[in-house]
Amino acid sequence: MRYGDFDSDALMTITSRPDLVFLRGAGSWLTDHQGKVYLDFIQGWAVNCLGHSPPEIRAALARQAELLINPSPAFYNGPMIELASRLTRRSVFDRVFFANTGAEANEGAIKLARKWGRLRRGGAHEIITFEHGFHGRTLATMSASGKPGWDRLFAPQVPGFPKARLNDIASVAALIGDHTVAVMLEPVQGEGGVVPAEVSFLQDLRRLTRERGLLLMVDEVQSGMGRTGRLFAHEHAAIEPDVMTLGKGLGGGVPLAALLATEGVCCFEPGDQGGTYNGNPLMTAVGVAVFDTLCGEGFLERVRVLGDYLAARLQELARRHSLPGERGSGLLRALILDDDRGPAIVRGALEGQPQGLLLNAPRSNLLRFMPALNVREAEIDRMAEQLDGLLAK
Repeated sequence: MRYGDFDSDALMTITSRPDLVFLRGAGSWLTDHQGKVYLDFIQGWAVNCLGHSPPEIRAALARQAELLINPSPAFYNGPMIELASRLTRRSVFDRVFFANTGAEANEGAIKLARKWGRLRRGGAHEIITFEHGFHGRTLATMSASGKPGWDRLFAPQVPGFPKARLNDIASVAALIGDHTVAVMLEPVQGEGGVVPAEVSFLQDLRRLTRERGLLLMVDEVQSGMGRTGRLFAHEHAAIEPDVMTLGKGLGGGVPLAALLATEGVCCFEPGDQGGTYNGNPLMTAVGVAVFDTLCGEGFLERVRVLGDYLAARLQELARRHSLPGERGSGLLRALILDDDRGPAIVRGALEGQPQGLLLNAPRSNLLRFMPALNVREAEIDRMAEQLDGLLAK
């Protein structure tokens, strides 16, 4: 499409984009180039945990940009140290490596596990992952993912990722062998259809991995940073993983991710892992602001209340339209449809008048909801009313 003097054909095609350009955002709302407003229940795929252009992030960017943007990761900087300290104090992990994307953090976790296996488990390198899991779009993280059809894209895959079934501990145990070094999973499979790992399964998985001397690695790129009503989703099961990855909400809209590990797993040496922008003060200053907001008094409790409210509104819609139901955790939820009209509903919501609604259908038979963690009940009600009309068509 044309935008002023420019043509969108200058961009590589990586997704099917509608013919609109977003110019402004505030909280749960976006405005396009024609002045139409949209209620956003995607928020950059759970990235904008505080909504669009929140004052906390604007202030952090402005302050830090006046001081220092990037001295190179070869040197310490203040926000890098501050954010790492905050994360380790509020978790079971001892050390942090900062990255730019969740996929990059997961790639680092895979490298860390493989090196640990070489040093501690006689060269063990296989990481058990899960059917329908999603860990990113690098070659290794695509291979680790269990998304149908991905085994044929960019073949050959990186070997060493046997797939178990979520919430089936026997399927995990059956895959453990001499070459196994770790088990890696999302506490809530987001791209796989918003399927939470059961508390009992996570607890059994922690016991099994400890008994067999394996690492337990949790990919909390989507479920972490308050999304489920706890700072980290694995806390619902009261388990202590060995490795965790974060992204999306950690930066609240800017490119920031993290790989966290316990001391006994940290075996990287200089030159093993790095990146030009890793831990730069501009992004980590935003991470500090986001972290402090999420950990402020009553914030996570409020997320749990809002999650229950969103679940109740989705349950009402399911009953009214005779749908199978809803599922999820906190403010990461899905409405399960009785047919494959998910993409059509997403299009209809986008095109709605006088205001649009941004929804997501990771599978054709369900809709996914990832609003800002400070979304208002009135905005949830407005979304439900608009979706009610779309479901009735």
